[in-house]
Amino acid sequence: MATYDFVFEALGLERWCASGTSTVPMSMADLMARQSGEVATTTPWNLPFPSLDALNAACPAFPQSRQVTKGLESGFLGIKDSLSIVLDPLTQPLSWMLSGALQTVLNTPWWIVIPLLLLVVQLVSRSWGLVVFVGLSISGLAFIDHYDHAMQTLAIILVCAFLCVLLGVPIGIAMSRSDTIQRMAIPVLDMLQTLPPFVYLIPLIFLFSVTEPKLYGIAIILYAIVPVIRLTNLGIRLVDKDVIEAADAFGMTDHQKLFGVQIPLALPNIMAGVNQTIMMSLAMVVIASLVSAPGLGVLVLRGIRNLELGVGLVAGLGIVLLAVILDRVSKASLARINAAQPQ
Repeated sequence: MATYDFVFEALGLERWCASGTSTVPMSMADLMARQSGEVATTTPWNLPFPSLDALNAACPAFPQSRQVTKGLESGFLGIKDSLSIVLDPLTQPLSWMLSGALQTVLNTPWWIVIPLLLLVVQLVSRSWGLVVFVGLSISGLAFIDHYDHAMQTLAIILVCAFLCVLLGVPIGIAMSRSDTIQRMAIPVLDMLQTLPPFVYLIPLIFLFSVTEPKLYGIAIILYAIVPVIRLTNLGIRLVDKDVIEAADAFGMTDHQKLFGVQIPLALPNIMAGVNQTIMMSLAMVVIASLVSAPGLGVLVLRGIRNLELGVGLVAGLGIVLLAVILDRVSKASLARINAAQPQ
């Protein structure tokens, strides 16, 4: 006799229960009890929670938990083709951008790429010490034949971080100008920020081919876009009300106030969001190597799969170097912006 038989007997649903057939696999404890001829007894101490499977054991017509997950899976697969028809053309430019960036860094000689990167670092940070550090780090990766993998990782991060800023800043501005949009967006941002990174890959694997760069590109963007949206919204909302009133007194339009007052004053917060977005992009690039994302993450994955300790450790140290470079450069840029702000 199942634990919750009395529930269905009290409700008079015996006939309905008899019409169903249970497909719940027998637990190991029940199987051992049957083999030994013992009858499992239920006490208040070991009373199971009335879950779907526990109720199904008492009434086979009651649905199982597996039926819920199968229903969700069937529903997603049912709309997969329609979603693909809509999303494929919308996301194809992302594949082109990622493929173009990867081909560019791989087909351009190192003696052009490395000085160009150092020039960008100098223009952004105005720090020769940081330029020397970046030069030594990239040269060290190239010396151990990790140059191509490091440049692939860097290219993916730059493309995805650029798109995160391009999409995230306008969303953050819209949230700052409308409480309704903010209330609608915050639950979505909370969900994106709390979902485990691997969960992003599950629906995308069904929607796109593993060979398409947009598969890992979309996962990186969804994972990394949240900080720049939140901090853009926060930065604009924190602009001093007295400054806004002064702008109104000068007869500024909303457009002039936004681009002439609010965004410049919110720029430190926006740049802090960009810094976090870049670091989260790097974290997701490594995980995205599971779905064909190239770069140093592939070497980390190879070290795990083949138990090659040295390969995994060296690639991991390369990722740490890239993280330090990106963090230092973005923070140097943020420091320059803060120094330029009126006190």
